[in-house]
Amino acid sequence: MKEREWLVNMDFFEKVEETIIAKGQAAVDKAKELAEIAKLKGQISTCQDVVKKNYMEIGRFYYETYGECPNELFEKQCRSIKNAQNGIAELEKKIQEVKGI
Repeated sequence: MKEREWLVNMDFFEKVEETIIAKGQAAVDKAKELAEIAKLKGQISTCQDVVKKNYMEIGRFYYETYGECPNELFEKQCRSIKNAQNGIAELEKKIQEVKGI
């Protein structure tokens, strides 16, 4: 092989190597980005769970405190809760009847 051909082949292989390295680094960078996004989304989910839990606690406290005489803004929801609780009690009675207790 002539020296010129050898240099052309070396140049070609060097460019292939550079391309592979660049693509590999791009893949590594993308993987890091996706991992960071997943981590942040996990933290968002945790925060959303805290918000939801506390909203529920506030609602439970309000219902337990004012459910019998709620503010008119919450009258419908309090009535729905009471109706659902009554429904649960009736269904539990039916279960006991089916069991023969």
